[in-house]
Amino acid sequence: MDKLRRVLSGREDNEELGLTAQVLDASTLSYSTRVKWFVICFAGGILCSILGTALLFLPSGLKLFAVFYTLGNIAALASTCFLMGPLKQLKRMFEPTRLIATIVVLLCLVLTLCSVFWWGKKGLAIIFCILQFLAMTLQSLKEVFSNFANG
Repeated sequence: MDKLRRVLSGREDNEELGLTAQVLDASTLSYSTRVKWFVICFAGGILCSILGTALLFLPSGLKLFAVFYTLGNIAALASTCFLMGPLKQLKRMFEPTRLIATIVVLLCLVLTLCSVFWWGKKGLAIIFCILQFLAMTLQSLKEVFSNFANG
């Protein structure tokens, strides 16, 4: 079927395509598949955040909270890669108008884990989790207002 599609589209040989074009051709997802994986990844992120919050009340729950909350935020960030693609996502995240928010988000993700595992500072971990939340909110609001302004 693939060969028939190549012949009908005028491309009889895959060797005519560059390596990048071959990879992109093989890895394209349909819109419905992208939406499904976005929902799965985003729901997994929410579930991790809720689980982390529930584990907060265990004796060593702060470490678990920090890990699950951070994983939840990483999953939420990764979920949008399914909607727009990873390269476009990274380009948009590092645009000059979003650069500070992106750096703060990534820095807070790393510093939360560092404060729990290497520095052993529980209060600092809570502060970085709060900063994660605020930075992710800022990043999301910038995205919403950017999409609203562009029509």
